This record gives sequence, structure tokens and C-alpha cells, in this order.
Amino acid sequence: MAEAGPWAADIITLFPDLFPGPLGASVLGRGLADGLWTLSAHQLRDFATDRHRTVDDTPSGGGAGMVLKPDILAAAIDAIPTNGRPRILMSPRGRTLDQAFARELAAGPGAIVVCGRFEGIDQRVIEARGLIEVSIGDYVLAGGEVAAMVMLEAAVRLLPGVLGKAESHADESFEHGLLEYPQYTRPPVFEGREIPPVLVSGDHGKIAKWRQEQSLALTRARRPDLLGE
Repeated sequence: MAEAGPWAADIITLFPDLFPGPLGASVLGRGLADGLWTLSAHQLRDFATDRHRTVDDTPSGGGAGMVLKPDILAAAIDAIPTNGRPRILMSPRGRTLDQAFARELAAGPGAIVVCGRFEGIDQRVIEARGLIEVSIGDYVLAGGEVAAMVMLEAAVRLLPGVLGKAESHADESFEHGLLEYPQYTRPPVFEGREIPPVLVSGDHGKIAKWRQEQSLALTRARRPDLLGE
């Protein structure tokens, strides 16, 4: 049996030059350079069939804007082997990206991501190619590229070796259904504000209890929905 390759992201976009962007910086960029994951951006216009490289047309039924053509987008999608990866469309009407989905994505072999533009893409290609619609929030962007970067960063940082130590993200917000506790570092006093004494006490049991209490209090104050309240 052939050994599985690194976690792989393929992006279909009208603006491939936007990538890797922030995904090529810091720990994610080092992981990319070290081969812990791969990223390929594909120009949708390369699959157009006319000399003007047209990828869109007017919406059926009338209305403003343009819609990406299903035949062109389908050809771009079909040109990329899935290798067991989900096909994802960044869309404000999709399921909301959360930590659970990021973990699910990171646990798989990667993703094929479609970045829409204009008024969206033809519904028939969403259905025919089984695209999973994912949203990063209740607002609309000019295109799916920035949203794709957000989703990919959330997943890639969870890959083994990218952050260096597994415990680096073990206590982060949403990992245990709670928001993360406050963090502090030296100097011990900043503008008259001291580090909470328990954090410099050396008592790891008390520190763990304080952090749990802080996480619970913050979650109850800011995201009671996470507690079912």
C-alpha cells in the first residue's frame, strides 16, 4: 500500500496570486515549506473554452450581477483528483465554520476549495459535484478567497508538527466547549496591573482550577450559547 502524502489543499479561484498569502507566513508557512502540507491554486479561467476566457453569464430569471458557469467550474473541479478529500464551496449560506469542523477537516487528507465570485455559482454544479457549502460568518465578502484562507488556517494549524507541540492548542477556545482563559506573561506588573498571584504561585492544581473557573466565567458572560444557557 502506498504511503499517504501530506495534507493537501487545492483552491479553484479567479485570483490564484492571492495564495498562499497569510498561509505562507509564520508556523503555517514553515509547515508548508517543510512539506507538512501542500497548497495549489488553480486559475478558473484556464478552463474557459472561448478566446475571452469567459467564466460567467447573466443570472437566469434576471437580476443584477453575474453567475459562474456550471460547465466551466465543473471542468475545473473534475481536473483535480479528490483522493478522498471533500469538495468545499465558501458560501455565506453554508454551515458555519467552527472548531469541530476544523478538527474534522484536519483529520482527513485535505480539501478541494471553490472560491466563488460575482453573484455566486450555478446551483446545478453544487448538486452535481457534491459541494459542501461552508460559511465563516453572517456577512458577505467580495469573494471566497479570504474565507478559504480562514478555514484552511483553522485546519492546518491542527496538523501534527505545524505548531510544534500538540499541547499548543489543547487549551484554546472551543477545544473543550469553553472560551480560553486569560493569558499573562512578564513583566509581573504592567501599568499598575499585576499578574494574578495564583499564576506565579507554582501550585499547578490551583492554577488549573483558576483557569477552568475563568474559562467558565468568560463563556457564561460572552457565549452562553456554548453552555446551552
